[in-house]
Amino acid sequence: MLKGVYDWTMGLAAHRHALTVLFLIAFIESSIFPIPPDVLLIPMILATRQKAWRIALVCTVASVIGGMAGYGIGHFLFEQVGRPVLELYHMTPKFAQFQDGYNKWGAWAVFFAGITPFPYKVITILSGVTGLNVPVFIVSSILARGIRFFLVAWLLWKFGDPIREFIEKRLGVLFVLFFGLLLGGFLVIKFIV
Repeated sequence: MLKGVYDWTMGLAAHRHALTVLFLIAFIESSIFPIPPDVLLIPMILATRQKAWRIALVCTVASVIGGMAGYGIGHFLFEQVGRPVLELYHMTPKFAQFQDGYNKWGAWAVFFAGITPFPYKVITILSGVTGLNVPVFIVSSILARGIRFFLVAWLLWKFGDPIREFIEKRLGVLFVLFFGLLLGGFLVIKFIV
């Protein structure tokens, strides 16, 4: 079954509208969607390595714009949209504690969430709710998301065939690892933040 999903994703990655789909996924992932854009970014680069830099740029730009939308949700729509998203990630009880020190360390929080499996959307919304300085938020987002996506692009561009073989041989293990990291990010939110 995983092999079929992998083959379908690789086929989608080479489709002429793949960049548009990646843009949309990266955009909504940064504000509300729980699945990171890497699920399409990686196969797209593996399928078309010569476009690695353009793919990483599209993903970075869309993610930062989506992060600004998340900031807007927090700033303008916290009660209507932001609070339910935070409740989904069990952030509401600890929100008051978090808000107090957030603006002091907010740039680092944005940077950390932007390059790790920690759900970036939570930080984008919290940045808007706490009123983190907008230029600080944008610069941190650009740096973090750029590092993350361009590093992935460079690794796949440089070592594409061996990485593709590695992924195809160990698809099940990597699938479990990926969702383990994703779940780990949510657990960090629930128990630590």
